[in-house]
Amino acid sequence: MKKTTLEYRMMLEHNRLKIPNAKLETGSVTGLFPIILDGGRTTIFISDLTKEAETRERYNLRRDSRLNIFTKKPKV
Repeated sequence: MKKTTLEYRMMLEHNRLKIPNAKLETGSVTGLFPIILDGGRTTIFISDLTKEAETRERYNLRRDSRLNIFTKKPKV
């Protein structure tokens, strides 16, 4: 049996009530720690401060791999 539109909307509203308020607020950085990268050009917010070194390393690896795509490779 197909659900009617009203039943579907009610189901979505019910699911929204289960989401924590912190996730519903756009741009909320309450309880998060900032990590400043690229000399202040990039800021990443993380919830666990013990993972700061790991986050920095991952960012640098991604940045380097992204930049390597556009560089010319030497001819052998």
